[in-house]
Amino acid sequence: MGSPDVREDGIGVRLGTEGVIPVSDLPHDVPSGPDTAVDEHRLEELIIEAQTALPFELPALANRCASSLGLDAALIYLVDLQQRLLIPLNEALKPLPVDRSSAGWAYRTVSPRVAEADDGLIVWMPLVDGAERLGVLEVRTASLDGVLMRRTRMLAHLFAMLITSKRAYSDWLAARTRTATMQLPAEMLRAFLPPHTIGSRRCVSTAVLEPAYDIAGDAFDHSVVKNILHTMILDAMGHDLTAGLTTSVAMAAARNARRGGGDPADVVGSVDQALARWVPDHFCTGVLCRLDAETGVLRWVNCGHPPPLLIRGERVLDGALDSPPQPPIGLAGPLAPAARQVHETTLEPGDCVLLYTDGVVEARDADGAEFGLDRFTDFIIRSNAAGQRPAEVLRLLIHAILDYQRNQLRDDVTILLFEWRPQHR
Repeated sequence: MGSPDVREDGIGVRLGTEGVIPVSDLPHDVPSGPDTAVDEHRLEELIIEAQTALPFELPALANRCASSLGLDAALIYLVDLQQRLLIPLNEALKPLPVDRSSAGWAYRTVSPRVAEADDGLIVWMPLVDGAERLGVLEVRTASLDGVLMRRTRMLAHLFAMLITSKRAYSDWLAARTRTATMQLPAEMLRAFLPPHTIGSRRCVSTAVLEPAYDIAGDAFDHSVVKNILHTMILDAMGHDLTAGLTTSVAMAAARNARRGGGDPADVVGSVDQALARWVPDHFCTGVLCRLDAETGVLRWVNCGHPPPLLIRGERVLDGALDSPPQPPIGLAGPLAPAARQVHETTLEPGDCVLLYTDGVVEARDADGAEFGLDRFTDFIIRSNAAGQRPAEVLRLLIHAILDYQRNQLRDDVTILLFEWRPQHR
């Protein structure tokens, strides 16, 4: 059978020899008529139903919503914790690989993809909440034009919001995205973690951490407050439940101070006091950053941690974010610092800042050779130059580190990357 022409209403591309094409955004001024009418009363009923639907009811609800929009069927896939598989919410179906499938292409690029099917076409639409990639929506349709493409996009937006709102309290959704048993320290720590990717029109922050099911002492945090991006990375002493508890207390204290309006020095001071009081004799290293996304002014505090790296253009600016050494967080008594030093610089548009724990560069291959800082930064620079989005850069990087050490990490690995892009308005 020949490749169907899908040029109606602005799609303007013919399916290639592989039967798969990327699809760019379609015009929003496609006229509607009798053949494109939607039963608004039925659609309203479904949206109201969605508010109270249990998570395991979402697959059936997606199909009913698709039918009301003139589409044949819809299926939700969520990405697993390690971003290797897209797992269907329909438990009878098998996962799809992120790296070797049309669905994975839509997830990796955050762009729709169209493929031929025996009974028509499949549209793979990314499920995105803000800047966070959740998975993909598979929509089947007998034909495709601008109106149906727009409805497919609307359906993906709706279910991305539904999944985000329901996964906060749904063990079922959490369990569906796991492929191994979660260890207790990791379970506790993950309860504190924010979404992996957040952002605004002017900045984006994204992070990854491994081992996904056995993380203990490492953690990251990021938050956008008006035009201020707050980021933090922590590495607690040890690799057990106490290490996870130390990091959890540190994150809670930092958020408490931050939400109370504290500046970077106040935030670190609050964490110092909290650890000294609640987890005495335990400490963590860390870096806390505060970026003004309007002016590019970056302020940071480094507490015994590897210095942040500044990438500008296609090179690392050596020493740009180095600072005099300060003690780790949580030291009490005579070891406690009198005051934390806050450092400041001004970024240029497009600058990227990397925070990482030492497990990144200390990963070793079978011959004992370290992954190393040069390999680490070169990977980031090459991926950025290839046009990869920040979240995809880190996904690829964490997999490269795992492969380098044959999936047997000797230490936790956490990486956080944030980018200032004021031109994105």
